[in-house]
Amino acid sequence: MKRVLLLLLFISFGVNAQTHRFIYEMQYRSDSTSKVFEKMNFVLDVNPKDVKYYEYYYLESDSINRVKGNYEHQYGGRFESIKHERNSFKNQNYELIGFDMFSFPTEDKMIWKLTDETKKMGDYTLQKATTQFGGRSWTAWFNKDMAISEGPHKFRGLPGMIFQLEDAQSNFIFTLIKSKNLKETYDTLGFIETFYGRKPLEISEKMRIKKKQEVFNDPLADMRKDFNEGSHSEMYVMGAKVTSLEQFNDLTKKLQEKLRKINNPIERDKAIKY
Repeated sequence: MKRVLLLLLFISFGVNAQTHRFIYEMQYRSDSTSKVFEKMNFVLDVNPKDVKYYEYYYLESDSINRVKGNYEHQYGGRFESIKHERNSFKNQNYELIGFDMFSFPTEDKMIWKLTDETKKMGDYTLQKATTQFGGRSWTAWFNKDMAISEGPHKFRGLPGMIFQLEDAQSNFIFTLIKSKNLKETYDTLGFIETFYGRKPLEISEKMRIKKKQEVFNDPLADMRKDFNEGSHSEMYVMGAKVTSLEQFNDLTKKLQEKLRKINNPIERDKAIKY
């Protein structure tokens, strides 16, 4: 994780009409009791009027779909996408629950404690700051020479760009690995404002909890329905070939057990208690 930031380009931030794109690598543990880390990349587009944060997989899928002129290639949705106006803590969240995309607003103001501690990362001098957010303690390293007050996920509000971010238990470790200027704002209509052409359903945070609980209670509902209606000649669930409706009872219990183990969201205080 502590590798030198080789690919980062020093951007001129005085041109507000440009979009500045940053790529973060996130190392994370889906199961907080596990020592195994997974990795994903995320895109942070700092546009003239707003800021968007989303999985890099969406960008890859969107590129393929633009060439083909359709939404056939669909990939991504493990983590929520986030959108907010410049210099605002009011976020619009886009989360895939089951097979549907939902959207809901949150206000996520952070109070940072700046320290005098610094360190070098390649040619950059980073300053340390800490905050409490989402039921976790976080340490950020930011560069005050880059006058963009943004970072990964919902983390923003520091007097400079966040290069590294980590929670106290090292469940989530973010590292800025690349950046570039775009000639124009990238159109995310295909995967944020719509989920591959389908408009997200507007809900409240309270309804979000209800929807996630419903999915947990019967995570294989759609597959069970398809099997019962004979929509597929062969069906495999969690590596097992399904030959009878009764199998769904055992498979549902196994999947629910797995969902409990990987119930380790970035904002721990919003974890659903299954």
